[in-house]
Amino acid sequence: MTAAADSSSAQSFFSSFLGGIGSDRPLSRTTVDLKVPYRAGTIIVSIGDARLYKILPGGKAISYPIAIPTGKAFWSGVEPVSRKTVNPRWTPTASMRRENPDLPPYVKGGDPRNPLGVRALYLGSTLYRIHGTDAPELIGKSVSRGCIRMYNEDVIDLYDRTTVGTKVVVTGKKFVTASITAAMNDSGFGQDVFSANN
Repeated sequence: MTAAADSSSAQSFFSSFLGGIGSDRPLSRTTVDLKVPYRAGTIIVSIGDARLYKILPGGKAISYPIAIPTGKAFWSGVEPVSRKTVNPRWTPTASMRRENPDLPPYVKGGDPRNPLGVRALYLGSTLYRIHGTDAPELIGKSVSRGCIRMYNEDVIDLYDRTTVGTKVVVTGKKFVTASITAAMNDSGFGQDVFSANN
């Protein structure tokens, strides 16, 4: 079996377990103007926008599309990046295995079926992570049990730009208005101005 076929079957397996609702594939990574009261280097996870913003100097940010927690798994708060891992091992929780006994006890790092993808940033002492995925078609949707999923190429980019100790702000706040979102979707590229009130 090829790696592509392996990955496809893994996506089906985990997608059927994890489910998901949401929109079509969102925009790719882009640089935007973002006026927020956070210092450069901070990561803002906007559940409202389904975007992760890596704050840059000068009121700019890199905006990445993400998959977000389901309504019942929504959480918010501030946590530091406590650990970074390349090709993380995935171990389903006991409750996941009770709900779906067909889940394996673990999936080793680097396996194309690993739902954590190729990188993971661990958030404080929580079980939550910002990580890659084996199911890129779910990015932009509300599917996770609390973790933030990214395209693998995007989580590699974020991983390389982020150090342990970086502040991560997870919020339900929206930074993008409907008109800006529509313009972004119509153009498919470009730079937009996003602002957030304190």
